[in-house]
Amino acid sequence: MLQILSVTFPFFALVLAGYMAAYRRVLPLEAIAGLNGFVLYFALPCMLYRFGSTTPIAQLLDVSVLAVYLLCALAMVAFALAMTLNQRIRWNDASLGALVAAFPNSGFMGVPLLVALLGPLAAGPVIVSIMVDMVITSSLCVALSRLDDGEGHGRTAVLDAGKKALKGVAANPMPWAILLGALASFVQFSLPAPVEKTAWLLADAASPVALFTIGAVLARSQIQSSHPMPVSDYLPVALMKLVLHPVLVLVVGTAAMQMGVPLDPFALTVLVLVAALPSASNVSLLAERLGADNGRIARIILVSTAASFFSFSAAVALLG
Repeated sequence: MLQILSVTFPFFALVLAGYMAAYRRVLPLEAIAGLNGFVLYFALPCMLYRFGSTTPIAQLLDVSVLAVYLLCALAMVAFALAMTLNQRIRWNDASLGALVAAFPNSGFMGVPLLVALLGPLAAGPVIVSIMVDMVITSSLCVALSRLDDGEGHGRTAVLDAGKKALKGVAANPMPWAILLGALASFVQFSLPAPVEKTAWLLADAASPVALFTIGAVLARSQIQSSHPMPVSDYLPVALMKLVLHPVLVLVVGTAAMQMGVPLDPFALTVLVLVAALPSASNVSLLAERLGADNGRIARIILVSTAASFFSFSAAVALLG
């Protein structure tokens, strides 16, 4: 267990450092957007491209990994909606809550953490999970969030929201970095040495800056959304993310293997640990943009991030 903590502790310590820096105003809240922009548009795409280009294309196109993870993501969204949708928490808030129940922080935290724990081969399944969450899970939840929106009615509102969600995916550099990396892996293309060194320097900056930014974003969300709220509004969803999601992936993946699906046991281990990660911090920004209760979403992310230091380490220990 101490060996596991020696790997996981620095990652969570950087999140805490970012949180305290923003909470104590050592880092101005206005500067967080700049940090987030650097990570999202420069450092993280370079890191994802590097892992994509150096990962065998067969791992990036593993249909078994994609199918198991997608099935579990859809099940988590459906379950979270069924458990939280009521007269007070309507489609907008319930859908964004379902998204944080199903969408782990695989981009900012998962790739570097799981590669550090399990080695470079872990990058392939994590990248597949990122594509599923960014393209399908996020688009679905954004579309569902418009069901009670005044801009449209029924099917029209959902279709319009779905189109907007897909446009948002197209404008996000992370999926493009993954696709370009996969293409480079397929054709065995290497960047010119000076360009590669520049990109790899940015990739090396992604992990520490992203983790620090996660903490800063969480602190800003708490500062700006401090209205009272019953624990029942956010704690159950955080527990769904940290407990139910990884258990579901383990059960579905194991059942698929017993049914003859060619799912590699190592890939299943990676997927379970991806599911055991805390909720994606960028959903807080999405909730703010869509007019959802960002205080509730921020609390879910904050609780899942704080508790995952223990739950994620326990999951690693249990999986050996």
